[in-house]
Amino acid sequence: MKHSLINFKKIMCLGMFNSLFILSAEANIEKPTFKQCQNRFHIQAKQQGFSENITDVIDNLSPIERVLVFDKNQAEFAESFAQYVKKRVSNYHIINGKKLLKTHRVLFKELQDKYGIPPQYLVSFWGLETVFGKHKGKMSVLNSIATLACDNRRSEYFTAELFDLFSLIENKTVSLEQLKGSWAGAMGHMQFMPSAYRKYAIDGDGDGKVDVWKSEADAITTAANYLNNIGWQQRERWGREVKLPQGFDFEAIMFDTPYPLSKFKSLGITQINGKSLSNYDINAELVLPNGHQGHAFLVYRNFNVIMDWNLSKNYALSVGILADKLVGSAGVSNITQAKPLAFSKTKMQLLQTKLNEIGFETGKPDGIWGPNSRKAIRAFQIEKNLTADGFPNKEVFQSLGLSQS
Repeated sequence: MKHSLINFKKIMCLGMFNSLFILSAEANIEKPTFKQCQNRFHIQAKQQGFSENITDVIDNLSPIERVLVFDKNQAEFAESFAQYVKKRVSNYHIINGKKLLKTHRVLFKELQDKYGIPPQYLVSFWGLETVFGKHKGKMSVLNSIATLACDNRRSEYFTAELFDLFSLIENKTVSLEQLKGSWAGAMGHMQFMPSAYRKYAIDGDGDGKVDVWKSEADAITTAANYLNNIGWQQRERWGREVKLPQGFDFEAIMFDTPYPLSKFKSLGITQINGKSLSNYDINAELVLPNGHQGHAFLVYRNFNVIMDWNLSKNYALSVGILADKLVGSAGVSNITQAKPLAFSKTKMQLLQTKLNEIGFETGKPDGIWGPNSRKAIRAFQIEKNLTADGFPNKEVFQSLGLSQS
């Protein structure tokens, strides 16, 4: 899913709101009606001093039920790594991305000098988000965000986004007519969420206003400003594909955990061409999007910055791979047949439930192979003398007495 330019790890505190009305994403409570949510929005808007203009906006909100369907079937978590990459690092993306590097070379040079963001990354984000502006979204941003704010799963986060959008409307930064975007409320060429628009929007073409829907320069400049503010490291790459040695000791490392690059070197990991890893003093994290039988990557701090934009490893890997290919790199090896995930969301939920039952905590079963599930699966694999790659493969399902298909 494209919750672009939002750090999901740092969901905004809503202490200003009346706690009686804040709906916890994890709360096991009955879903409110949309009318009840509108009443909550009215109360919160009054507490924050919004004008009657926003009162009218709230009155005119209406739910979009298919938004909730999209929310439960996000490509970032429903597609395999190969499926995801093949769609987003296509020949079309590469050819047109290279053209845009030339078209905007003056602007990109200015942005790199000012913000330290290499042009290929800005173009890569642009390609993944909207295929360079072809698919900016046509849904009502207001109604999409309001629908998600009224859903228990992530009500607090989307309520904050809704009120950021109210602020943009109140101060006339955006007009109601402009507010078209993705099902999750992301807007414009780079798919900014309201909070990112409010904090980081910059007039890139010098016309005295910011319009990330029509102005490529505004959207690109805002993206560079955002990446700079959340910690992009100017002299570092995002990561690289690597090769694991035969008999790699998976128990020597934890996933979703950084270690000095020297540790991976000592464990026998090499560059994909077999050359030794460098002696550069930097921390890295091992990412295995398909488990030990698939691709392997060592990723650095900028990978985490990319994930602040969209909290999906498949997304972050794709941004890095496309950026590399835009400047002549070979990209990633052996992406040929894009086989689908070997397990469904329902099957993953069953696996998570089973692991929880036998003491390997995955958190609330959500059908997503995330950090908690990787940790639990790895611990289970170690106990059962399986390859401890943290991946929900056939052996893991069978050892739990479950079918993967």
